Amino acid sequence: MQIAKPTIIILTVILFIITQIILPITISINQNTNTIYKITSAKEKNKIKQIWEIEIPKINLTATINDGIDDITLNKYVGHFPQSGYISGNVCLAAHNRGYDVNYFEKIKELQKGDKIIYRFNDLKLTYKVDTIKVIKDTDIEVIENTRKNQITLITCVENKPELRRCIKGKLVI
Repeated sequence: MQIAKPTIIILTVILFIITQIILPITISINQNTNTIYKITSAKEKNKIKQIWEIEIPKINLTATINDGIDDITLNKYVGHFPQSGYISGNVCLAAHNRGYDVNYFEKIKELQKGDKIIYRFNDLKLTYKVDTIKVIKDTDIEVIENTRKNQITLITCVENKPELRRCIKGKLVI
C-alpha cells in the first residue's frame, strides 16, 4: 500500500512539531518543576539552606515564607498558597495583620501603587511594583488562581470585617 505524498508531508510536519517543539518544552517544564521539588526535598533533609522570603521596604517588612495558609504556618511565617506559582505565574501569599504573635501584614494597608515588593526564592530575586489595591469578599478565590502573567498577590483580613480581604497585587518589573 502506498501513502500519498501530501499525507507523508503532513505526518512529517506533525512528527517534527512533536519532537522539536512540544517535547523540549515539556521536558523543560518538567525539569523546572523537578528543581522546585528537589529544593523542597533537600530542605526537609537539611542538605541545603533554602531562602524564601518577602521584603517590602516601604513598611520595613522582611519575612520568611513557608508553604501553606493553615494556622500553624501563618502563626510563624508568611504563607504561600500551594496552588499558586512559586517563581512564575501568580505568586500568592497571605499573613495575619493583627491579633496574633506574628502580624507580618499589619502595615500592608499603607502600600500605594508603585511601591516595591521583593520576592526571593533561593538565588532568584524578583521585584514587583504594586499596581492593584482592592478589598474583596472572602469567597473571591480567582485572585489566587495561577496565571500566565507574572505577578504577586498579597492577601490579609480587613479589620472587623471577617467576610472581606485586603488584596494587593504587584506586577513583575523586568
